[in-house]
This record gives sequence, structure tokens and C-alpha cells, in this order.
Amino acid sequence: MTTVETGVPAAAPGPSPVKGWLAVLAVTLGIFSLMTSELLPVGLLTPVGTALDVSEGTAGLMVTVPGLVAAVSAPVVTVATGRVDRRIVLVVLVGLMGAANLASAFATSFTVVLVARFLIGVSVGGFWSVAGGIALRLVPARHVARATAVIFGGVETASVLGVPTGTFLGDLSGWRTAFAAVGVLGLVSLACMLFLMPRIPAGQSLTFAALPKVFRGNAGVRVGIVLTFLVITGHFLAYTFVRPVLQDDGVGDRSIGVLLLAFGVAGICGNFIAGALVARRLRHCVMGISVVLTSGMVLLAVLDTDSLSAGAILVLWGLGYGAVPVTFQTWILDAAPDATEAATSLYVSAFNLSIALGALFGGFAVDGIGTTSVLWTGAALTLLALVVVGGARRTGSGARCVGSGARP
Repeated sequence: MTTVETGVPAAAPGPSPVKGWLAVLAVTLGIFSLMTSELLPVGLLTPVGTALDVSEGTAGLMVTVPGLVAAVSAPVVTVATGRVDRRIVLVVLVGLMGAANLASAFATSFTVVLVARFLIGVSVGGFWSVAGGIALRLVPARHVARATAVIFGGVETASVLGVPTGTFLGDLSGWRTAFAAVGVLGLVSLACMLFLMPRIPAGQSLTFAALPKVFRGNAGVRVGIVLTFLVITGHFLAYTFVRPVLQDDGVGDRSIGVLLLAFGVAGICGNFIAGALVARRLRHCVMGISVVLTSGMVLLAVLDTDSLSAGAILVLWGLGYGAVPVTFQTWILDAAPDATEAATSLYVSAFNLSIALGALFGGFAVDGIGTTSVLWTGAALTLLALVVVGGARRTGSGARCVGSGARP
């Protein structure tokens, strides 16, 4: 039976800190490339839809398709490659992403774009599930926490540099240029990982059946998956269509890239703020994320915004979302310290399924009701996460969620 590692072995005794950190940076560039690729259509929905003659709601499938595929590929790739050198797995996946983006850049129909987005979903799900706990294998134990934060900083940096830069490129030179640039970046990431990462042999293994066992047998993982579903679905239901939302408020196309940049900068700040707090205030971080995201969406829905006020709201929203990856990954790792890769694959699956569902139902709402509806629906879901956290505490499952060293 096909197998995969249940936990990630500790780093080898005395690994070189310099070589380890170079490898960490290579993985970070890979995650940056992948997340930029996955989220790039957020800033380009309108021009791609116009060029390929589809509606904005249909264009949202560029986010839905890779999200759905990544939700499946996260556990499948993790299990199927369980005995393969992790460096080779990551290199192949990031190379696939680069090639798919280059194919999108030359696509003559929306169908071709969706096929390329399917391949990107395979890359994103597999790469993230393997890379989530890889810092343990690259740097000395005392550097693992910092290295993990750096790797996940690639997610936020994608929002800061990737999506806004792609949007600028799309506005200045056409959306095809933006996709081509991300494709080239993927190939650069491939080269960096190939030459800077050491061999990373697979560790101990488990069967496919052990993945649902991690979910069924661990209350903390279950709560973490529910929270991920609510927050990520709510966020992407609204954020996928932030460009048409801002356009309806009269914000000019040239300003949207700047506003997405402000969102991303705030996201990096949120990432580091949460990184400093999660060890002792994990539950409070989750509650804060729920409140901040809900507030940002509601404010954007009820206020008649201009570029300045919309920017302020997006900064608030960005602070909340920036805290999500490190907070929720920490929740999952603390809940299942002896099955980090298995638990992470389930988390990545839920994360990407939520992206897909958010974009899908957001597209239905935009086409059937109106753009503002996505803000209200998204806010309702993120607010519900606050109820789940409170319920977990009352039932006592929260203590198991927090795990080693963290306290509510």
C-alpha cells in the first residue's frame, strides 16, 4: 500500500546553519511563487474575463479550480510521494507550476487557462503539505520556529509583492505578461531549490487510512479544520471579487494595485504580530482574526468609500488575514505534534477547498445578487468562527488544541 510519513524527523545533528537557512530561503521563494500564482487572478479577473469573453463570476473559476484540485492533491501527493526525497518532490511541483503559468500566458481560450489552473492546484496542494513542516529538517532545533515563520512569510509576501506586482504588470503590459512573469519565477524557484536544498529522505510511513484517523482521533485538529473552513471561505468569498467591489465604489483601476499592495503590507505586519503572540495567545489570535476580518468586510459594505478610506479598510482587513497562515498552522501543529505532515496535509486540503468554495459561491453571488453580497456573506462566515472558538473552550477541547507550550 502507498505510504507516507506520519511525522517529520528532527533535523540531523549539527546541520550547517548557513546551508540550512539558504535552503529555507529557497523553500520560501517556492511558496511565494506558488501563492502568487494561485492568487494572481484576484487582481486580473476583469481583464482576463474581457479578453476571453467570460463574465467576472466565470473568471472567478481561475481561483476555484486550483483551490478544489489543491484540496485533493494535498493528501494525495503527500501519500503518493511518501518514500521520495522531499527535495525532488518540491522541485517537480514548483516546476509544474512554472510551466502551467507559461501555458496560461499563451492561452487562446478560457478552457486552456482552466487546464493550466488545474495543474497549478496540483502544485500548490502538494508543495504546501510537504513544505509545512520542512524547517524541522533544514535547520538546528533552536532555529525551527523562526525558519517556519520565514517560510510562511512567503505566503504574505505573495500578497505584498506578487499579486500587486502582477496587477501592475497586467494593467501596464497585459494580463499575459503577468502570467508569464510568474511562470519564469517558478523556474527560478526550481533552480534555487535544486542547488540550495540538501537531500531530504522520507521518514517513517503510514497508509492512506491514517489520514482520516488523524482527523477522527484528534479534537484539536477537527476544530482547527472547522475554523480554517469558516475563515478562509469567508475571506475568499469576498476577497476574490475585491476588484469589482472597489470599482463599484468608484475606485479607479490604477489605484486598485496600490490598494492591494497596502493590503499585502498590512498582511506581513499581521503575520509577524501573530508570530510573536501565537506561542502564548493562540486562542486570542484566532478570536482577533475573526473580529478584524468581519469588521473589514462590513465596513467596506456599509461605507461609501473613496481610494483613501478603502485603503484604510483594506489595511485593517490585511492585518487580520496576514495572521491566518501562521496562526492556523500553529494550531494544527500543536494539535498533532507527532503527525505533523499528515495533519498539515489535511489542513492544506481544507484551506484550499475553502479558497475554491469561497471563489465559487462568491461568483454565484456576484452574478446573481450583486458585488456587495459577497462582503456580507463573507463577514457572516468569519464571525461564526468566533462562536466555534468559544464553543471549543466551553467543551474543553480548546486545551488540547493549544497543545505544547501555548495557553489560551
